[in-house]
Amino acid sequence: MARRRTVTTAIAAAMVFGLAACGGDDGGNGGNGGGGGGDAAGKIGVILPDTASSARWESADRPLLEAAFKEAGVEFDIQNAQGDAQRMKTIAEQMITEGVTVLAITNLDSASGAAIQQQAEQQGVQTIDYDRLTLGGESDYYVSFDNTEVGRLQGEGLAQCLGEEPANIAYLNGSPDDNNATLFSEGAHEVLDGMDQYTVVAEQAVPDWDNQQAATIFEQMYTQAGGDIQGVVAANDGLANAVVSILGRNNVAGQVPVTGQDATVEGLQNILANRQCMTVYKPIEEEANALAELAVALVNGETPSVDGEAEDPEGDRTVPSVLLEPIAIFRDNVKQVIDDGYQTAADVCTGEFAAACTELGIS
Repeated sequence: MARRRTVTTAIAAAMVFGLAACGGDDGGNGGNGGGGGGDAAGKIGVILPDTASSARWESADRPLLEAAFKEAGVEFDIQNAQGDAQRMKTIAEQMITEGVTVLAITNLDSASGAAIQQQAEQQGVQTIDYDRLTLGGESDYYVSFDNTEVGRLQGEGLAQCLGEEPANIAYLNGSPDDNNATLFSEGAHEVLDGMDQYTVVAEQAVPDWDNQQAATIFEQMYTQAGGDIQGVVAANDGLANAVVSILGRNNVAGQVPVTGQDATVEGLQNILANRQCMTVYKPIEEEANALAELAVALVNGETPSVDGEAEDPEGDRTVPSVLLEPIAIFRDNVKQVIDDGYQTAADVCTGEFAAACTELGIS
């Protein structure tokens, strides 16, 4: 279990984070110099990974980070690598050339992320791993949720939805080059491997978290198992929806519990419709604000105090970390995600889902 994060800096009390600003283009300067510049001695660069693996990066992380940096009055540049490791490298080089003194990245794979961090270190740029730890990297800090706990919640959630009866289960894991995906799987196995009533009949990772590939992979799993699969650990809501689509083709959607992650609109709607068992909600505002607070402290020449740590076995190092607690969401507490403002009732409670929202008091 990771410890709840704490970041202590001289500026923490003065910073107010929120969704004061929205938008920003996909690849340009997400507010280059936005916020008035302030008195910070440097500039913060953030490189987000893509728009395909999750909608969160542009719909949540970018506007939250922009708002926080503007509120703090620091110069910043937020860009998106659009799933291209070479593009991320080029963006990083440009940011370093243009004077960033703190660089936060969400790596696309550890090898390319480590190369970026090595170059940054050579140029005296401090680096932060955001959401994904770069194995063998040089990051000074790491900000994320407790990803092993995410997997534990998925394992516990599937067990809760399946009950005590014997069942065949399958794992549809995230991208094999994403360390988070490894941690999710480890956490789920930690819970489910000790339950004798469950038999693992299939397990496969989905390259690049690609939802179309996920559907193909799960269809093959389902066919090879002769349809004898009673539960699925799907690593996020996109993969879960791919599973649901195949189960729907076989007229068993809603009869086979499926886990998820990210509390996406699609995931919550599948839960409301009883097509998905649960999702794991990671309040992105907490994560974005933790990154912003840490980056602002560094750009102002302060030394943050963090109370967590993460192990990098490839780099044989321990990384000072801000680790946040994820939340399991089932049908009966979907309302929490709406009440927190992470998703809106207007987006979730459309068409066929309106009646379920009314039933659950979501408005």
